[in-house]
Amino acid sequence: MQRVLMTEPIAAQGVQELRSYPAIEVVERYNLTADELRRAVASCAGLLVRSQTEVSRVVVEAGTELRVIGRAGAGVDNIDVAAATERGVLVMNTPGANAQAAAELTVGLLFAVARHVAAADASVKAGRWERSRFRGTQLLGKTLGIVGIGNVGRLVARSAAALGMHVVAHDPYVAPDLAVEHRVSLVALDAVLALSDFITVHTPLTSTSRGLIGAPEIARMKRGVYLLNCSRGGVIDEQALLAALDEGQVAGAALDVFTAEPPLGLAIARHPRVVATPHIGALSWEAQLNVAIMIANQIGRFLTTGEVGAAVNPAAVLRRPNP
Repeated sequence: MQRVLMTEPIAAQGVQELRSYPAIEVVERYNLTADELRRAVASCAGLLVRSQTEVSRVVVEAGTELRVIGRAGAGVDNIDVAAATERGVLVMNTPGANAQAAAELTVGLLFAVARHVAAADASVKAGRWERSRFRGTQLLGKTLGIVGIGNVGRLVARSAAALGMHVVAHDPYVAPDLAVEHRVSLVALDAVLALSDFITVHTPLTSTSRGLIGAPEIARMKRGVYLLNCSRGGVIDEQALLAALDEGQVAGAALDVFTAEPPLGLAIARHPRVVATPHIGALSWEAQLNVAIMIANQIGRFLTTGEVGAAVNPAAVLRRPNP
């Protein structure tokens, strides 16, 4: 019997799916401290996490029997993939399973920031009627710049085009013919910055994307630009964005993700021209069901048949774990 440790809840159907593999025992232990996680993973062949569990090198090395780490979602910035690869531990995620939910939130925030929806709602609830204060801008005819046109970015591009927006994008990993297929003009990052009325980022957080949009990049944008981030906190430099909001270079921002979550004490989350949401991009019922079933089957098949699906580090299967 191979044990799979689950440290964060997933949809019940996913748990049932994983338990349906007769050679797998599912152990659910939530809200573990770092030390508790290290001890709990020691006897497990699999580890299933979402975004809150930090799977550090120490945790990976404590998993002496660990063969696979499954992330119920797309981003793996909370997992030390390099450490896992060194020890021959496969890291799997669920690309595309929650893309529609993240894209729909992005489009919703696009409307919210353009039309001051959150501030107007709060004003009415406070008993005020301040129509002239909330004059917004329409999306028709505006240019949307997308940084990263993977699964989510492409869906956002399609919706924006349907709204009558011009869409330009920067993504060094996407072929030009794929961009044309999705009605996107593929351009350099500087062109996205210079041309766009709205800019949304959809790139994973890596060493190269951290701080990708900082003070120099914001300075090259149109004055009065709107910025959105539904990818990962840290891709946009929050201090640079805060300064640009105060100075007026950025007219407004919508942020679903932050460098620290929850963003307690972060001035950017409280700024009056920021629409802030608590990392809910993937939190639709449908998306959570999709990622739960997908990751359960990936882990189950790998541990029982050796089948590899959606591996972040496929080279890990070629390495033997350290003794």
